[in-house]
Amino acid sequence: MAWGLCLGTALGVIAFLTARETPELAAFIKYVSQPVGQIFLRLLFMLVIPLVFSALALGVAGMGDPRQLGRVGLATLVYTVGVSSIAVFLGVFLVNTLKPGEGLSPETKQRLLEGAGDRVASLSRTVEEQKSGLDLLVRIVPDNPIKAAADMDMLAVMFVALTVGVGLTLTRTDASKRFAEALQGLYDVTMRLIGLVIKVAPIGVGALLFTLTAQLGYEILFHLVRYVVVVLLAMAIHQFGVYSLALKFLGRMSPLRFFRGIQAAMLTAFSTASSNATLPTTLRVAEEDLHLPGAISRFVLTIGSTANQNGTALFEGVTVLFLAQFYGIPLSFVQQIVVVLICILGGIGTAGIPAGSLPVVAMILGIIHVPVEGLGLILGVDRFLDMCRTTLNVTGDLVGAVVISRFESAGKTGHPIGT
Repeated sequence: MAWGLCLGTALGVIAFLTARETPELAAFIKYVSQPVGQIFLRLLFMLVIPLVFSALALGVAGMGDPRQLGRVGLATLVYTVGVSSIAVFLGVFLVNTLKPGEGLSPETKQRLLEGAGDRVASLSRTVEEQKSGLDLLVRIVPDNPIKAAADMDMLAVMFVALTVGVGLTLTRTDASKRFAEALQGLYDVTMRLIGLVIKVAPIGVGALLFTLTAQLGYEILFHLVRYVVVVLLAMAIHQFGVYSLALKFLGRMSPLRFFRGIQAAMLTAFSTASSNATLPTTLRVAEEDLHLPGAISRFVLTIGSTANQNGTALFEGVTVLFLAQFYGIPLSFVQQIVVVLICILGGIGTAGIPAGSLPVVAMILGIIHVPVEGLGLILGVDRFLDMCRTTLNVTGDLVGAVVISRFESAGKTGHPIGT
């Protein structure tokens, strides 16, 4: 996958430099690279629903004691809120320190704003269509589980899987045991299919990266380089600093061993820009490379693919403050705290799909009275940053699985999982 990623990126940049806006390149993208990349993505998404349902239900049922489910759920929530808070505060600190939105000339601002209104128009409609917080809470409980699965409503699918897992835990009959065996069979078959998809991943990853770089190139990065640098710096500190400390002192696992073991998940996350699409690889890595307990890792990772998105929370905080600086709108300490709290909640509730965080950013901009059109600036570089923050999200899910597995293991035996 690493070779596919590098080769696809290099060929895409070469194509952008030598053949941009030519009919030949447009035809190649339309009929070759884009369909190949989309087929790879769709294969992964095809497996997400059966995997999430079977993995989460089995994870809950595998805990046996409902009290353990409560402990693991509480530990997952505490970890998610704690690490997301660190991520957002880190991003806000760097924006206030480095001030990437200040010091731009009026000419540069005008050039960056050209066409921003058109780019953000469809996103604004998405924000207007979003439900209120209470409506979203109600919709977590689906009235039609099949429709929820068809709509890829992951929170609703997870709720159904949780209830089925609890039902299996409380029902001790031969029929319920056979149903659990059927779920295990579904999980095993899905994981085997994932292995087959991973074998063609280098081609899919290469096609995705070729399409991206051949269409966009790298010019837009130069216009927004200060903003991009701040986002990447914050993500790098969180990825290799905060996560390494959490692994060392909370998970009792070597960070070097951890990062070596999760390379496949990181590359899949980077190329697909989707936590949900990466979930099959993430579960496979947790069980086969990190050797984490199946019940714990399935529960934490399936929940985390939607609820534990540190990179998304960090990105939202940096983006909102950058645009406030860009437009010269000072934010008080209280306003920045409000932004931090919304970003933490946004990181928990954002859809684990490409560009899923942009509607949340648009909503926050409206709350603090920053022109939502400014989000059009970000759309030019968002695909690249989306790939980076998804990598951070997936890494955070796996770190959480290590930490919570360690505490559960230590609670049962008095000794942590092996390092």
